[in-house]
Amino acid sequence: MLLPWELLILLSLTGCLAERNTRHGPVFTQEPSDSIFPLRSEDNKVFINCKAKGNPVPHYKWKVDGRYIDMDLNYNLVEGNLLINNPHATHHGGVYQCIATNVFGTIISREAKVQFAYLQNFSRKPRNTVSVREGQAVVLLCGPPPHNGEIKYSWVFNGRPSFLLQDTRRFVSQRTGNLYIAKVEASDVGNYTCVVRNMMTNATVYSSPTPVVLRRDAVMGEYEPKIEVQFSETLHVTKGSSVKLECFALGNPVPSITWRRTDGNPLPGKMKINHSNGVLEIPYFRPEDAGVYECVAENSRGKNVAKGQLIFQSVEHLQWVQTLKDAHMAIEANLQWECRASGKPKPVYRWLKNGEPLVLEDRILVEGGRLAVSRINLLDSGMYQCLAENEHGAIYASAELKVVASSPDFSNSPVKKSMLIQRGGEVIMECRPHASPRASISWRRGGEFLKDSTRWTIMEDGTLRISNISESDGGRYTCVARNPFGTSSSTEPTKITVPPLSVDATVGESIVLPCEVCGDSSLDPTFKWFFNGKLIDFNRQDHFEMIGVVCTSGDLMVRNIQLKHSGKYVCMVHTVVDSVSAAAHLIVRGPPGAPEGLIVGEITDSTAQLSWESGPDNHSPVTTYSIQARTPFSIGWQAVRTVPDSVPGQMFHATVIELNPWVDYEFRVVASNNVGVGEPSMQSKQIRTKAAVPDVAPGNVSGGGGRRGELVIQWEPIPEELQSGEEFGYVVAFRPLGTSTWKQTVLASPDASRYTFRNDSIPPLSQFEVKVGVYNNEGEGPSSHVVVVYSAEEEPSEPPSRVWTRTLSASEIEVYWEPITQTEGMQESDAEMVRVTDPAALLSGLKGSTVYLISVRAQNSAGAGPSSPAVNVTTKKPPPSQPPGNIEWNLTNSKIFLSWEHVKAMGNESEVTGYKVSVVSVIEESLKTSEQMLPGGIVGYKSNINLSTLRPRIRLSRSGSSVWSTTQDNGSGPSRRPKTAAPQKGQKEQSAGQAP
Repeated sequence: MLLPWELLILLSLTGCLAERNTRHGPVFTQEPSDSIFPLRSEDNKVFINCKAKGNPVPHYKWKVDGRYIDMDLNYNLVEGNLLINNPHATHHGGVYQCIATNVFGTIISREAKVQFAYLQNFSRKPRNTVSVREGQAVVLLCGPPPHNGEIKYSWVFNGRPSFLLQDTRRFVSQRTGNLYIAKVEASDVGNYTCVVRNMMTNATVYSSPTPVVLRRDAVMGEYEPKIEVQFSETLHVTKGSSVKLECFALGNPVPSITWRRTDGNPLPGKMKINHSNGVLEIPYFRPEDAGVYECVAENSRGKNVAKGQLIFQSVEHLQWVQTLKDAHMAIEANLQWECRASGKPKPVYRWLKNGEPLVLEDRILVEGGRLAVSRINLLDSGMYQCLAENEHGAIYASAELKVVASSPDFSNSPVKKSMLIQRGGEVIMECRPHASPRASISWRRGGEFLKDSTRWTIMEDGTLRISNISESDGGRYTCVARNPFGTSSSTEPTKITVPPLSVDATVGESIVLPCEVCGDSSLDPTFKWFFNGKLIDFNRQDHFEMIGVVCTSGDLMVRNIQLKHSGKYVCMVHTVVDSVSAAAHLIVRGPPGAPEGLIVGEITDSTAQLSWESGPDNHSPVTTYSIQARTPFSIGWQAVRTVPDSVPGQMFHATVIELNPWVDYEFRVVASNNVGVGEPSMQSKQIRTKAAVPDVAPGNVSGGGGRRGELVIQWEPIPEELQSGEEFGYVVAFRPLGTSTWKQTVLASPDASRYTFRNDSIPPLSQFEVKVGVYNNEGEGPSSHVVVVYSAEEEPSEPPSRVWTRTLSASEIEVYWEPITQTEGMQESDAEMVRVTDPAALLSGLKGSTVYLISVRAQNSAGAGPSSPAVNVTTKKPPPSQPPGNIEWNLTNSKIFLSWEHVKAMGNESEVTGYKVSVVSVIEESLKTSEQMLPGGIVGYKSNINLSTLRPRIRLSRSGSSVWSTTQDNGSGPSRRPKTAAPQKGQKEQSAGQAP
C-alpha cells in the first residue's frame, strides 16, 4: 500500500483534472502494413507509415525484429513515419513496429513485414555444352540468381530479339525457370539464354548461353511419356485466390497434355489452359473448385498421369467483435475490461501496458480477453492494449485508463460563512467537499476538534448537527476533510505563493529552491521536502539544507550538485487542517556517462570497425566521441586516428585506421559534451589485426671490424610491434663496391642484429655496399638505404722494437718501446694482458726482489701481432722495515736538536740511504708542515724554529720507508715521494734492461 505522501507526489503526474476532456493518450490513426519495396528506385528512399493522435502530441520510436532503431544516416523520423535512406535488402528487411508515447502512456502498432524486391546478376561463368541425340528430350536449367519479389522466366534462342515461343514441344516453367524440350530436333541446335525479369523493379538479367549440340552416333527411338513438371499432391487454396498448376511431359513422339477432374465433373468455364496445355489456371477459387485434378500425358507409346488435390482452406481474418473503451475511474475502484475477436483458427489473447507485457499480481487477473484490476491506484494509469493473434496475424485494441484522484476541495461546495440561530434551536451545517477517494470529515471550533456528545453530532455524510443552541455555542466552525491525498478545511486554505521552479544546473554548482506559503494565520505550517519520492533527512544528507526557515518559508538549498541529484523535488506544507505541495524538476548537466555495448566488427591489417551504443548524456548532448587503444607494447591507453577524424555525438560507429598489422589491440570509447569528458566505456575484447607484409626497414645499418677475411654487418632490430606477421626475419644483401651482383643471406631470427660473412679471399679494408631488408610469412618488405662498410683489416705483422724497462721500486716497473706504424700496443704479464695506447706502460703491484720477463705486441681490430723478444727485469729490494730508535731532542732558544740510533737494513732489504725529518706546527689554527731529507749517516739535526708559535710533533723515518718514529702523536700531513722522471730520448740504456 502506498503511503499518503507518495500518492500525493504521484498525483502531480496526472495533470489538471479540468483538462481531462482534451488531454489523452496516443491513438493510432495509421499503422504500418506488410510491404515489399523495389530497390534502386529513383530517389532510393522508403517510407513506412505511422501516425497517432494524442494530447500532448505523441513522440515516436521504431523497432525492427524486436530491437529499437537508432536514428542514423540510414534511418530518419518524418513526424511518425520511418524514412529509410539507401535501403539494403539484407540490412533493412525485417519486421517493423511503431511505438507512440506521450505523458499518459505508450502504445505499439501492429507488426509489419518489410521486404525489398531485387534481382542480382547471373554469374559470368561459362555454362557447359549439352550434347543430345535427335529425338531425345532435354532439360536446360536456368539457375536464377539471388532475388526477391515476383519474377518471370523466359528464354532466348541464338540471341534473337524475341523470346522462345512455347508450344506442345517446348515449355518454360515459371516455378523453376527451366526450359523443357520434349523431343529434340535438328533445328534446336544453338545457344540458349535464360532471361529473368523482376516484375516490381522491372530489372532484367541474362544468363551465360548454354550451347546445345547434336550427337551423331545414333537417333533416339520412340518412348512413352514421362511427366517431368508436375504440381503438388496436396495444395491448400484460400477463398478468392488464384492457383496455377503446371504439367509437362517428355516423350517421343511429343506427348499431348489434357486436364480433367477425377470426380467426373467438367472443368468450369472460368478455368484457363494456355496454348501448350502445360498450365491450368483457376481464378477466384471457390469451395466448389476443390477436388482432385489430373494431368494426362499421352502419345503412341503410352500415357502417364499426374494428379493432386486442391483443398479449400477457409480462413477468417481476425476482426474485433468487442473492443476496449477508455476508462476514467476513481482511485480504489475496480476495473473490468473485455475484448473479443473472431477468426479461424480461434485467436489467443495477450495484454500490454504501455507497450510492455502486463505484469500480473494478486489484484490483477487476466482470463483470455478479460482483464480485472481491483483497488486501482495511480500507478495503474496508462495505455492498455489487448492483442488477439493466430497463425495468420494479430490485431490490437487500445484504451486509456485514467485514475481520478484528488485531495479534498471546497471551491465548488463551500460551507456557509455565517448562520443566525435562535437560542434553544437546532443548526445543521453541511460539509461536502469534492474528493477522490471520499474524504473523512471532522469539525473544529476555534482550535479544538469537536467530539460527538448529546448536543453535537457529526453525521455519516459529514454534516454537523448542534441541538439546544445556547449563546456559548457561537463562534467560528471549521470543517476539516481528509483523504490519502491531503487535508483541506472550509476556512482560508493554505496556498504556496512562491513555489519551487524547475531549473537546470551543472555538476558542482549550488542552487536554492524556494517555497513560501500564505493562509490562516492561526495555523503553524510545517515544511517537508521530498526528493524522488523520498523524504529528505537533513541530518544525514550533506548536500541538502533547509534555509530561511520562518513561519511562511522553508527554502531548500542543494550544495555541490552531483548527477545523482537530478529528479523531482516536492515541497510539502502541513497544517493541522490541510496540506499542500508544489513540485519542481532539477536537471543536472554533467559529463556524459560511459558508452555501452562496444563491439569490434570487420578487421583488416591496419583498420578495425567499431560500433557502440550511447551511454547517458547527463542532460548535455554528446558532441564528440574519441577512440583509445592499447597494446602489449603501449604505455597505457593511447588516442588513435579514426574515420571520420572527429566522430560526432550522433554517430555510433567509426573505423580505426593506421593500426599495426599482427598486433593485439583493445579499444574503448570516450564521450565528450559541453560540460566535460566522460568516463571511458568498458574495453573491447582483445582482437588481433591481420598479418601483412612488413613496411619498416631496419635502421642504423653499419659494420666493420672483425677478423681477417670477415665482413661484419650490424643494424637495429625491428621492434615486435612492427614485424607485421609470423616468421619474421632479415634479408642481408651485400656486394663489393662497383659490382652489380648482390649476395644475399636470410636470417630467420627476429632478434638478429649482426651478420658476419667469412671468406679468406676478402682483402683487408675492402669496401662493400650493404643493405638489410625484412620479411615475414606474408612476403618481403622494404630494405634499408645502401651504406658502405669496410671488411676487417689485417692484424699487425711485426712486433714493437727497442723494448726496455726501468725499475722504480720493489713493486713498480716502467716499460718503454718504439711503436710500429698505426697499431695499438699490448703488454702481457703472468696474469693478464693490459691494453695501452701510449708507447709506455707502468706495471704495479709486483713482488720485490723478483725477476720478470716482459714482451710487447701490437693489436688492432683484426687481432694481435707477434710478440717482441722478452727482456729480464728485477724489482728492487723492499725498504727497511724498522724505524729509527732512541729519538732524543733538546730545545736551545729557537732551535731543536734531534738524535737517534742508526737503522741497519736486513739481508733482504735495501740499504739505508737517508732519513726523512718532518716538523709539524699549528699557527693560527692552520696546519703547516716542513720536511727535509738527511743523509743516511747523520744522527743529529738542528732546526731554527720560533718556539713561541710551535707545538712540535716530529716524525722520523728512513728514506723510502713507510714506517715512522714519532715524538708526539698529534697527527701529521701526508709525505710525498719524489717523482722519478722517465729517461729522455737518447739516454744510454743498460744491456740488462735496468735503468742507470
